[in-house]
Amino acid sequence: MTSDHETLVSLNRDYIDSVQNSDVKRFDEILAKDFYCSNPDRSLVDRAQFLKQTAQPVVIRNLTAEDVMIRIIGDVAIIHARTSYKLPDGSAGAGRYTDVWARQNGKWLAVSAHVTR
Repeated sequence: MTSDHETLVSLNRDYIDSVQNSDVKRFDEILAKDFYCSNPDRSLVDRAQFLKQTAQPVVIRNLTAEDVMIRIIGDVAIIHARTSYKLPDGSAGAGRYTDVWARQNGKWLAVSAHVTR
């Protein structure tokens, strides 16, 4: 039996990999129906808009999550982390994100994301 923490570690990895690889299919599996994301440009997008923007090929490479902190509070989890990546010109890029997950019908789903760069 996998612990909630282990499950969330795996989901966080899937989330980052899905961003890097424009994996709309995986996001469709792990996002709640009422998911919202605050983007670095200050826009707020709903699930459908997020999946549409995710389908666009990304120009960054080597996206990794670092200093990941997972806080589980009952049926809610908050993941804070730092990101690093390479920009198209080869220079280093970095940011932070906070994702909120909720256990719904026994399954952890992302309900909110906030991304900064």
